Order: sequence, then C-alpha cells, then structure tokens
Amino acid sequence: MLLAALLSASTAHAQLPEPVALALTQAGIPDSHIGVVVAEIGNPAPLLAHGETRSLNPASVMKLVTTLAALELLGPAHTFRTRVEVEGEIRDGVLVGNLILRGGGDPALTRERFWSLLREVRARGIREIRGDLILDDRFYELPPIDPAAFDQAPLRPYNAPPAALLANFNSIGLRLVPDGGAVRAGLEVEQALPLDNRLALTEAPCNGLREQLDLRVEEGVLRLAGRYPVACGEQVLALNLLAPPSTVAVWFRALWQELGGRHEGGVRVCAAGDEARLLLEHESPPLALLVRDINKHSNNVMAKMLFLNLGTARFGAPATWDKGARAVREWLTENGLWSEEMVFDNGSGLSRIERISAASLNRLLQYAAARPAYYEFAASLPATGLEGTRKNPLNGSPLAGQSWLKTGSLNGVRGLAGYVLGADGRRRALTLLINHRNAQAAGPVQDALLAWTAGLGGDVTATPPSAAGSEFKH
Repeated sequence: MLLAALLSASTAHAQLPEPVALALTQAGIPDSHIGVVVAEIGNPAPLLAHGETRSLNPASVMKLVTTLAALELLGPAHTFRTRVEVEGEIRDGVLVGNLILRGGGDPALTRERFWSLLREVRARGIREIRGDLILDDRFYELPPIDPAAFDQAPLRPYNAPPAALLANFNSIGLRLVPDGGAVRAGLEVEQALPLDNRLALTEAPCNGLREQLDLRVEEGVLRLAGRYPVACGEQVLALNLLAPPSTVAVWFRALWQELGGRHEGGVRVCAAGDEARLLLEHESPPLALLVRDINKHSNNVMAKMLFLNLGTARFGAPATWDKGARAVREWLTENGLWSEEMVFDNGSGLSRIERISAASLNRLLQYAAARPAYYEFAASLPATGLEGTRKNPLNGSPLAGQSWLKTGSLNGVRGLAGYVLGADGRRRALTLLINHRNAQAAGPVQDALLAWTAGLGGDVTATPPSAAGSEFKH
C-alpha cells in the first residue's frame, strides 16, 4: 500500500523530491496549486523549482517584502515619533489648556511605552490637565476600515486597523480565570466596556480555546458566551474592541491615573490649533527591533503601518495605501526585483488579493543575502523550533535552530520562506507557496521540503499536523 502511494506520488510530482510529493498526495493537494524554489545563496541556478512563476497568495510571507523594503529605504536605526504638544499655560503643575498627542505612525506604542511617554509628561511638571485631550492622527489619511470585513471576526487582534496614533496595537486584554464553579472575567482597562459574562465552565481539554468562546460587542457591551475549560487555567486574550482613537483614550485615562495624574476635560479627535507648542517627542524602538516583532510574531497591524510609513517617506504625508504600494513597487523596480505577477494591498499578507510567485520571493531572499541589511533581516525571521510562529513546529528535531523562516496562513493558503543552513554548512533560500482548499493539511509538506533542503532527506521528526497547523491568519 505504501509502495503504491510512493509510486503514484513520484509519477504525479516527477519534479519534486519523493517525500514532498508523497506529503502532497496524502494532504490531497495537487502540485498545480503550489510554487516552490530552493536555491543556494549566491547561485541563481535553483536546486529545485516547481510552479515557481505561478502568481499565488502568500499570506503573511508578504511581510518579507515590506520589512526588507523598510530596512533598505529607512535604515535599521530609523525611529518613528509621537509628538506631545500643549495649548495653554502650565501653572504649579496644572495645564490650563489642552494636551495634544500627534501620531507619527509609531507601530510599537505599547502599553509600557505609552506609560513611559506619559511619565515624561509628568516629569515636565504636569500633574493635572484642565482641558481636553486632543488626538491628532492626520499623518494617515485612510478610508473607514471595518474590522469584520476580512473574516467576520472583528475582535481578533490580527484585524486591528492601523492608525497614525495607535496604542498597544489597538488591543485590550481580557483576563479569564476559573473561580470555583464559574469564570471570572475582567478587562485590562476596566472603563473600556462593560461586561456581560455568561461563560460556562467545562471539563473539556484546553484545545482551540478561541473557537469555544463567543465574544461580541453589542450595544456598547462586551458579551461573553460559550464554554471555558478548567484546564485552560488563567488566560489573557488580546481583543480588538474599539476604534483606535477610543483605544488611545481609554489607555490614556488608565495610565495617567496610574501615574497619579488628573484630567478634567474631554477627548477630541482633531487637528491641533496654531497655538500648540512642542512639549516632547517620544521615539519608537529602532526599525531593526520593530521588524523582529513583525516577522517573528507576524504582527499584521505593525506591518500595515510600516507599509503606510514607506509611502510617506517617499511621497510625503498623509499616508495612503496607494502611496505605500507605489513606494514598495518603485523600490523593487530600482533593484531589479519587480515582477508583473506582484499585487500589493496592505503589505501584511492579511489580504485576499496580494500576490507574488515563489521565484520572485526567492530572488528577494537572494538579493537580501548580499545587502548590508541582511543581518537585521535574517535575524527578524523566526528560528524553527525555538521562537515566534515557528516555536512549536519541529521542536526537538534535527532541524530546530537550523532554519529561519517566515510562515503565512489563511484559509486555503500556506506559505513558508526564508533561509536554511544545510547539513553541509551551505546556506539555502527556500520558498514554498500553497493555494488550495486543503492547505491547512500542508504541515507535513513544509516539513518534508525543509528536511530535503537541509540535506536530511525525509528523516525528520515533525510535530503532529494539528500542532503544526495551529497558526491562524498570520
């Protein structure tokens, strides 16, 4: 039976290594729905190429294009700045006037860094604000974004919309704790939304927790329903609950109060007045660190903001999706990397229209390996079996720590691209794109190709397909 399957796979996929061909057959994925290239660094002649020119959806593998373009165009030391301005006078620790936060596209204004920004405001002598908090987000000019539009899951953090002024990736944590016979629930920022908690505690295994919960915002209330397994223990789920200005406002109130500050005014989203003067500028971490967060953890909203910021760097503010796409396209063209099958939407891969081929991706990896930005770029990719989105696949296998690969997954899409250190000590660039309704079963295909690329043939102990395929929408 096994011999027949091997012969069948070898015949159907004559250009592919037998372990890869067999894995495709077992997953029910025709080789007409894949694109693959494996090549040694510095050698344009591929070791393996199959369907390499097909225009395919790469899912989050598209982040490789966005992050490499940013490292080259902006430089690894580049930072993004949030300006804090004031209108009015500061008297005895009281700002009699407005405090303005002017967004500059910082994709990493986390809760901790927002706290640090407000601490600097306190350090400059302000403990009380008798005026409004003004949120100036004119640096981006984007159409209204419906977080439910992509997949009807608006609360998932990967659907968070970008904004010039964005706090904590536009997420607020929901803490869930089994407590006696019930589930205790609370938001990191209590004033964000009231809760209607109807969760039922169960003895089921803690597998696919998100799918067991029914979380939704209705009439300004976060309603919690579904089942919560006792085995899950305490969990904190990041939620995309509010529009970006509202998220900034609730985080501001919570952190300002935590710092002992007082605010008696309201919150307005508008441009600062002509009388506004600079109080301080708060810098993001350097780009070299930002791209690590983007690629290792497949952060969609950070990638989208980087894409938008590239547009402003080349064409000026305000940022638009079109400027971002033009900036990336021009960079690719100037470096001989542009290909007609490429389609850019938001630069994150969370899109049904973005397209690229395995050949184009491999050419990008080869190009990067010869550039000064290579070390920051390669270091941004998850090390297989050790970290980020590649922490679980092949953990403990001979391949752990021997490859640095960006993954991508959407319903019907799986992607894998990056660098592999072979058993012979040679570095290779690997790209694999799969677009098929059975793509969620492609974990063994990816593992088999990775093992072949590393020179291990098919001798690799992989994690079960259920674990390898657990990544979702990245």
